[in-house]
Amino acid sequence: MTASVDRAPVPRGSMTPVPHRVVDVVHETRETVTLTLEPVADAVPAPAPGQFTMLWAWGAGEVPISVSALEPDGRLVHTIRDVAGVTKTLCASKVGDVLGVRGPYGRGWDVDAARGHDLVVVAGGIGLAPLRPVVHAVLADRASFGRVALVVGARTEQELLFRGELDGWWHRREILVRTIVDRASAGWAGSVGVVTGELVDLDLDTERTRVMVCGPEVMMRVVAQHVTDRGVPSSQVEVSLERNMQCAVKTCGHCQVGPYFACTDGPVLTWDVVDALLTVREL
Repeated sequence: MTASVDRAPVPRGSMTPVPHRVVDVVHETRETVTLTLEPVADAVPAPAPGQFTMLWAWGAGEVPISVSALEPDGRLVHTIRDVAGVTKTLCASKVGDVLGVRGPYGRGWDVDAARGHDLVVVAGGIGLAPLRPVVHAVLADRASFGRVALVVGARTEQELLFRGELDGWWHRREILVRTIVDRASAGWAGSVGVVTGELVDLDLDTERTRVMVCGPEVMMRVVAQHVTDRGVPSSQVEVSLERNMQCAVKTCGHCQVGPYFACTDGPVLTWDVVDALLTVREL
């Protein structure tokens, strides 16, 4: 007979994915899915708005995905766009599937600094996902913020994320909500064009306005240029950089932008830092 041996548990390293089970799947658009995950056992630390995790699909690999809502009890909400590879596998997840989670990582939106200020939130496409927790934070403590405007752009009406929430926020009238699309489909009665078209007539108290922008890089550059030209200090404009993050701990170097690493120094950086970097070709 073999004697049993008590073995001490092997400590989990910070790079080891923590198992989480899919408990809800919402198909937001044709190519975008929101997954709600709950820890199988251990939970990762609670993320802050704008942070991301590394999501691991067993047998496929892992990718950085922004947290799109903050929930209690260790649950994580991620909104993922299918761009092939690992994201295709993640978007095909079903309730009951188990995924791995590392994180949270990175520097998020400075929501605390926005308290007592007017706030303009500008999102393009999937960029609304990492900004959604900011809107939730504002609505949960509305009296702590001044005037708040949310401008959301998408290629078409069918690609607007969180349509039910957008409609609810618009009807509540606690914040100004504007949507705009690149191409109008039949029945669309909203604005058509680029997001800056929805910013032109916004009354900005430039000294007390903070701006948060996430979307395609060209869109962020145009929005940042627009608001800074109107007098908003570039240090009060935050953007979220999308780079090729593979390790999330400033080791692989894939997400380096000049002297900064998007995975640790970002992804959220202020425009006074980012502006000069984005003018360098192929940086």
